[in-house]
Amino acid sequence: MNNKKTLHRLFEFAESCRGLLVSSVVFAVIGAGCGIIPYIAVSRIIIQICAGDYSLKSIIPMAIIALLGYLLQLCLSTVSTIRSHRAAFSILKNIRTALTKKLSRVPMGFVLDTPSGKFKTMIVDTVEKLELPLAHMIPELTANIMIPLLMMIYFLILDWRLALIAAATFPIGMLCYIGMMKDYEKRYARVLTAAKAMDASTVEYIGGIEVVKAFNQSSVSYRKYADAVMENENSKSEWFKKTNPYYAAGIAIAPSSLIGVLPIGSLFYMNASISAGSFISCIILSMGLISPLIQALRYTDSLAMVNATVQEIGNLLDTEEMKRPEKPVQLDGEQIEFIDVSFSYDDTEVLHNVSFTADANEMTALVGPSGSGKSTVARLIASFWDVESGIVKIGGVDVRNIPLSQVMEHIAYVSQDNYLFHMSIMENIRIGKPDATDIEVENAAKQAACHDFITSLPDGYNTIVGDSGSNLSGGEKQRIAIARAILKNSPIVILDEATAFTDPENEAVIQRSISRLVSGKTLIVIAHRLSTIASADKIVVMNEGNIEAMGRHGELIENCPLYSDLWNAHISTLDTKEVTS
Repeated sequence: MNNKKTLHRLFEFAESCRGLLVSSVVFAVIGAGCGIIPYIAVSRIIIQICAGDYSLKSIIPMAIIALLGYLLQLCLSTVSTIRSHRAAFSILKNIRTALTKKLSRVPMGFVLDTPSGKFKTMIVDTVEKLELPLAHMIPELTANIMIPLLMMIYFLILDWRLALIAAATFPIGMLCYIGMMKDYEKRYARVLTAAKAMDASTVEYIGGIEVVKAFNQSSVSYRKYADAVMENENSKSEWFKKTNPYYAAGIAIAPSSLIGVLPIGSLFYMNASISAGSFISCIILSMGLISPLIQALRYTDSLAMVNATVQEIGNLLDTEEMKRPEKPVQLDGEQIEFIDVSFSYDDTEVLHNVSFTADANEMTALVGPSGSGKSTVARLIASFWDVESGIVKIGGVDVRNIPLSQVMEHIAYVSQDNYLFHMSIMENIRIGKPDATDIEVENAAKQAACHDFITSLPDGYNTIVGDSGSNLSGGEKQRIAIARAILKNSPIVILDEATAFTDPENEAVIQRSISRLVSGKTLIVIAHRLSTIASADKIVVMNEGNIEAMGRHGELIENCPLYSDLWNAHISTLDTKEVTS
């Protein structure tokens, strides 16, 4: 992303606060104009004193003007800073709103396949980095550029010769700056990327410290972490080595304007071509010219960081969206149909011309070895992605022609890893139906076999589950998720390994609940525990992205070697558990 596109993106985010930004610039410019007043006033006082044409009546007003100029600059700069801060907060709000809205429009599969920490880091931490430069650059950068410019104008009025001598070091300083900026953004982007990678690997390392210690691994042998730390050091070292010589040279050369002004100005004074007052004023101006410009140069890092950050935000905002109509369509029942569906992950095809039908009022089970494509089929039904070829239909309508909101209303999706919010059990279940009564919530919990364990807790349904349900076991979290799906009462229910963490006793109870769920619904069940789907109306056996066979349990035992092997392996596992118990 180039600087032009970055500015365009920032202006889009600033649409709602352009008035604040413009007024901040106006106040900053006027404040900068007031900032030159003390220099002019002091210069006039010096000229009067050196000329011997002075009195308290002439000096006091100039001193008051100098003080007023300083106070005006301070007040206007404060107002500019306040308004720029308000604008920055508004821009940050707009960016975060745009990001969260974008996440609701991109394929759900993209969201699930991206670590949640990455989105959190971007929306919270990365966006927050923009606050400081956006809030301070307008008033401070404006003042740091405008004040030297106005001082130079007054300098030229006092003595154009010394003004040009004072400015002679500027081109050298600019050459140093140009040299420093060569590939600066690219190198600084590497620094930011390396820092983020180190943060991520540090979190991962700490999260896996138990495994590291159990296998006697040190931080050095934990290669991913060590490499990230090394890359962070290398990127900063390279950035520093490439930029610091130019920066140091510029800082050393630019302030040396006084070295030329002082001897040449002395020569002009001895030749009576400049008055003592004007000479002293020129010395003061030459010393005050450079400091603000050096301060402005220190925003180089901030500008590079803003560019890299906006580029990162833009990459997410430019992610291709799932295109769906907004107007609801009429569905002819709740039948699900796959017609020659193929789908790929990262250019690797994982489904190959899959075709089957899941009828309403029936349970359709998807079984097969790990990686056979079962969960991919379930996620395509729920529109986590759009198919690349073929058609997925719900109620006789291509899902690509159904609004996402309508698809979500018609489907209750329960996966192996369901998220519970940091609130009460009652509130977590009620997400399925926000206007549900407490009795309805409890009935759903009873059907999902979690009512008894909930009521055994000290706070019952008011128990806070903790972050991501950390206060509950895996099986308890799954049963609450199933209760949430039961409460939603959608015509299509997808259970993707929903009983994976339940014990055999509760699994049997949930199995009975699943049997009741099928009444009037299209039920899709994915399970490795084949005993939970043995009574299914249709079992689809998948293998390496293809459909191996379809039929009922008895038929498949007889006619499908793969299903027979899976069933025998499942039975032997149950027998082993019985022996060990």
